[in-house]
Amino acid sequence: MSRSLPVAVERLIRPLWLFLFGGLLLTTGSRLGLMLWQAGRIDDASTALTVLGFGVRIDLVMLCYWLIPAVLLLLALPCRYRRAPMHLWLAAGWGLLAFMEAVTPGFIAQYDLRPNRLFVEYLQYPQEVFGMLLGGFQLELACGLLVLLAAPCVAYVTLRQFARSDGKPAALGVRLVVIVVLLPLLVLGARGTLRHRPINPGFTAFSSDALLNDLTLNSLYSVAWAVRAMGSEIDASRLYPQLPDAVVFAEVRKATGLPETQFLSPRYPTWHEQKPSVAAPRLRNLVIVLEESLGAQYVGTLGGDTLTPSFDALAETGWLLEELYATGTRSVRGIEAVVTGFVPTPARSVVKLPRSQQDFFTLASLFGTRGYDTSFIYGGEGHFDNMASFFLGNGFQRVVDRRHYENPEFMGSWGVSDGDLMRKAHDEFTRLHAEGKPFFSLVFSSSNHTPYDYPTDAITPVELPANTKRNAIRYADHALGEFFALARDSGYWDDTLFLIVADHDDRVFGRQLVPIEHFRIPGLIIGKGIVPRRDPRVVSQIDLPPTLLSLLGIASQHPMVGHDITMLPDAYEGRAIMQYGANQAYWRGQEVVVTQPERPVTTYHFDRESFSLTPAPANPDLEREALAHALWGSLAYRRGLYPPPINGED
Repeated sequence: MSRSLPVAVERLIRPLWLFLFGGLLLTTGSRLGLMLWQAGRIDDASTALTVLGFGVRIDLVMLCYWLIPAVLLLLALPCRYRRAPMHLWLAAGWGLLAFMEAVTPGFIAQYDLRPNRLFVEYLQYPQEVFGMLLGGFQLELACGLLVLLAAPCVAYVTLRQFARSDGKPAALGVRLVVIVVLLPLLVLGARGTLRHRPINPGFTAFSSDALLNDLTLNSLYSVAWAVRAMGSEIDASRLYPQLPDAVVFAEVRKATGLPETQFLSPRYPTWHEQKPSVAAPRLRNLVIVLEESLGAQYVGTLGGDTLTPSFDALAETGWLLEELYATGTRSVRGIEAVVTGFVPTPARSVVKLPRSQQDFFTLASLFGTRGYDTSFIYGGEGHFDNMASFFLGNGFQRVVDRRHYENPEFMGSWGVSDGDLMRKAHDEFTRLHAEGKPFFSLVFSSSNHTPYDYPTDAITPVELPANTKRNAIRYADHALGEFFALARDSGYWDDTLFLIVADHDDRVFGRQLVPIEHFRIPGLIIGKGIVPRRDPRVVSQIDLPPTLLSLLGIASQHPMVGHDITMLPDAYEGRAIMQYGANQAYWRGQEVVVTQPERPVTTYHFDRESFSLTPAPANPDLEREALAHALWGSLAYRRGLYPPPINGED
């Protein structure tokens, strides 16, 4: 006697609803745990319910996406071969969900966000990543691997146990009924909404705290969204409100403060002439020392922790930028700003984007046309974060990385120690000076990076155990001091301008849409003729390249839109641009405009004491200026509007 239709349907879809129920139980339980951990950031019950409500909605989206192939298996495979592949597919999905939730607390502890594109990008560098995990995240690594191995097995056994077949294959008609009914429901569930566009992270964003917005997602969805965006390279014009291209060009040019007569190219909107504020009697060298993860909060002379006595002493002899703000939260974002002067975008840094690997402006391309030796000196692998490819394709003649160190004093997870790096840089500069070659070099440190490997006998630790963030900062500062002691006694000292600047702060987190306090970094310009001063004006990383050119006395043409701060008045109200995930903050004076995906541009009042943003009346002029800068980067990248001098200077 044949089974009734309801019984047949129930047996057929039992693995599907078990997966759906188990997935929701897993993601909701994980979200509750994360909310309890971050309870101090959840103001009231309404906020908690909003996180949970949006969370279930996003979880259903992710689970429905995974269920669609499983439903198609009902029709695609013969009955006798269908159940095992379906169970394996569902078990793999549940295991992936479990693994991503298991690694989420460690990622949040480091980045104050759920796993995102960084999680995927780092997988390209297994040596560095596993060295970091083995050095400082053994527990997280062990838990993640355990869940990755155990969760699919548990799910598979559970499905086999509770979704057993009675041996009677479902009739083709029953399977067709199930597919016809379920597929539209699953597609609708995967869209998450009946609106024109499917649901996305901007739909569930409700708070000025970026982490709370991320808690509405699950980590598999967060990473999948990032991978999708990476595949099509995020374009700001698809995320942010629109402006005509002509308005973007006009606003960005106007914000430079330069007269229109200095803009020289009809093809490249920001290509302009820069006249230096000083006249240099002869060519001078430029060295940029980029310090890894050194936020102002760790620098004594900036009111932070007392971990940087060498930098603090150097600050007494140079031009200290007390209110310098990074453009982002990654090293490549800092490189992008300091070396190219390019504005931040919601996409990856141009260091990693395919269209900017050649014919993209850098300081090296400009110096190369003037006969400079141009180099990147690093203690790790030059291929990390695509740095070597970008540099060599855009004006850097040489990349010196860990392969070029003979018998280094110390080798850690990220390469040789900062001490080895600085001694190598000094040797390179001494040689070039002896050969009579002017040089430009970017020296990038790495000891101040998890798992904080450094030669522990080089310093007296400020705390125990030795391999901590604070000790690594102290060691990096020690290596910096040793370098400048060597440089002051060298032949190249009198001919060289130095910039010491951080790439970004250690960790960027907080309750604000863009936590501005964690974008503040140290910046110090040193060299013969630089008058010691403490500069309280707010400036951005993108202001550094034009300022350095001016201090070198180099008249040039380039597309950079940062300010030459040597030309700004003492009463300058300040400007900084900061990218935090998909949000961009444009800070000028007492107001900050935040641009978010799928949201109107919004003006906030910024309290310098508490670093808090409070809603303010709309400022249409500032909002248009901010939006133009948020759109300009993607527009310039996509259309090739940021050329090196060899192509643009004619």
